[in-house]
Amino acid sequence: MPYRNLGEFIAKLEELNELKRIRAEVDPVLEVTEIADRVSKTGGPALLFENVKGSPFPLLINAFGSFTRMRLALNCTGFDEIGERIAGLLKIQPPAGILDKIKTLFTLKEIASYAPRTVKKAPCQDVVYTAESAGGTKLLDLLPIQTCWPGDGGPFITLPLVVTKDPESGIQNLGMYRMHKYGAAQTGMHWQYNKDGARHFEKHKKAGTRMDVAVALGGSPAVTYAATAPLPPDINELMFAGFLESRAIETVKGKTVDLLVPAESDFVIEGYVDPGEERVEGPFGDHTGFYSPADIYPVFHVSCITARKDAVYPSTIVGKPPMEDCYMAKATERIFLPVMKLIAPEIADINLPMEGVFHNCALVSIDKKYAGQAKKVISALWGMGQMASTKCICVFDSDIDLADYGTVLWKLLNNVDPGRDFLYSQGPLDALDHSASYPNFGGKLGIDATRKTREEGMGREWPDEISMSGSVIDLVTRRWHEYGL
Repeated sequence: MPYRNLGEFIAKLEELNELKRIRAEVDPVLEVTEIADRVSKTGGPALLFENVKGSPFPLLINAFGSFTRMRLALNCTGFDEIGERIAGLLKIQPPAGILDKIKTLFTLKEIASYAPRTVKKAPCQDVVYTAESAGGTKLLDLLPIQTCWPGDGGPFITLPLVVTKDPESGIQNLGMYRMHKYGAAQTGMHWQYNKDGARHFEKHKKAGTRMDVAVALGGSPAVTYAATAPLPPDINELMFAGFLESRAIETVKGKTVDLLVPAESDFVIEGYVDPGEERVEGPFGDHTGFYSPADIYPVFHVSCITARKDAVYPSTIVGKPPMEDCYMAKATERIFLPVMKLIAPEIADINLPMEGVFHNCALVSIDKKYAGQAKKVISALWGMGQMASTKCICVFDSDIDLADYGTVLWKLLNNVDPGRDFLYSQGPLDALDHSASYPNFGGKLGIDATRKTREEGMGREWPDEISMSGSVIDLVTRRWHEYGL
């Protein structure tokens, strides 16, 4: 069964020995990171810090930090089964383009019941903290917000679900953008140029109007994941979360903002962004394993914080992979693979290595039928949503296992003539790519590592791979015990 809130998820993790409670006092400044990093790198459990220095609230981290916990979070036995559900629905009524396909999914009668449902009273508003209320003068200081790495510009909220609304259409968006804490009632709002939150902000900026923002923390793990999913603009992430859980996600109107927030959240930070105010945000130790530099971003002002009576502060850290975010991204890879196949049917599989931090490298296998097909797929992927910022795409034949990195490297180093098989391009890159000559823009490389034909410039016959005859394999298998090996 899906988990309505974070408390239910914690209980299940504890039941399955996937969670460790830490009762010793820990400091959110660097100490939590060092503990969580060691546990994450060794495949350890989720950690619930019950005594965080300076805060009355416990802190949960590494909750998504394994394939087992990600499958639990999404209530599935395998991520592919979610992708197959999506593909099955999309094939019912296939429109022309990728965005139309996904939008059709969310208008089908079969999932109409998954639309968010508004309630008048919600657990996330059990307690209300304002600057005037007793105990509320601290506001953000109440929360155990981490300073993750020594070079960070300060404490950062790292697992926020940022709710914004398009001022023209009235459609809400749920996105995940880190938040640099400046003080008890101000943070930075790090929405990058290609994010829906930034698109909404630009419309408010053009109109000169203040922008309501709400930040949910915790709640259903499926809602947290949905905020990270690569959905097209104007697709309701809460409906996607409802699709994942086969139920409607409940929402409630904010206390001080004209926004609907997930009703089962542990915390909701309400406030606004003034389009005329910006401030230096960062630096921040990022998921690339390097510090992203300080830059100018909008300032978020907190008007109030609401909370559950039993609230737990959810957090994560990012840095040199593998880390917790890697498992969330690998789930996305499998869930959205069928959607990619609908656009490029020759794709057999895709693997985004954790070491490439997902925007730096994509390994793709295809069922190759004609000359130039690998380069066609590379170009198609560079035109597909978030894949547009992938720096290096390597395409292989469908008969190799992309998870077998030894074979992948062997094929890459032996099947490729750089003068013939490299495809160079320039275009958008991930904002966190520090190697690019300019922010958000730089060079990209496609590599065709498939078997080549004469039409592709191969001036001689492609050699056969070495393989033993089946009869000898069977013979040796039968006699193996005789060899004393």
